[in-house]
Amino acid sequence: MSELDDLPNLDAALFRQAEPGALFPAQRAAHAPRFLLLYGSLRERSYSRLVAEEAARVLRALGGETRMFNPSGLPLVDDAGEDHPKVQELRELVQWAEGMVWSSPERHGAMTGVMKTQIDWIPLSLGALRPTQGKTLAVMQVCGGSQSFNAVNQMRVLGRWMRMLTIPNQSSVAKAYQEFDEAGRMKPSPYYDRVVDVMEELMKFTLLTRDAAACLVDRYSERKESAAALARRMRQEAL
Repeated sequence: MSELDDLPNLDAALFRQAEPGALFPAQRAAHAPRFLLLYGSLRERSYSRLVAEEAARVLRALGGETRMFNPSGLPLVDDAGEDHPKVQELRELVQWAEGMVWSSPERHGAMTGVMKTQIDWIPLSLGALRPTQGKTLAVMQVCGGSQSFNAVNQMRVLGRWMRMLTIPNQSSVAKAYQEFDEAGRMKPSPYYDRVVDVMEELMKFTLLTRDAAACLVDRYSERKESAAALARRMRQEAL
């Protein structure tokens, strides 16, 4: 008797054990890991943008390629169509990226509306493409007062909902107005060191997982649903 015989509710034809060849492919991508950074404030001196820019510098020093999306002009969700230029720009960047950094201020104990609007414009699927699933994510926040973790905790929930691989480490910069010089560069501090820690970890997780992303998000329930849809289509075509 096999183990499958004791699982009568399981479709054995669609059940798969983990395949080392898919999780650890011999052919590895050689290009620089690609990262998109989003920030959650439109202020001229936006500390969420400044810490994201600092993070981008660290990622480039680690061998990555970075792009940053400017949310100015992005409409509220459902207040414009998907063909809006800023929406199209954001979605193209998300598809390009292999990992992301979300950096938001904490406002009223939560991430900002600017941050949430960007995330809400990113769909779970674009036709056959899934722009976020299996990609890595690092979350950071800046605080006007003492250190808090409300925004990063919320962004973790959203990252999980979008089936991203959110790394364990995170950054929260307290009294952010004290942590940057006049040129907008982050001063040496334990907060700066933590940003470096987070970007190092993001780079490592991205290198570990980007070649196996399709395997990591492959699900029994979705294989079963797809098989049922295919069977229905075949029956219709046979009529």
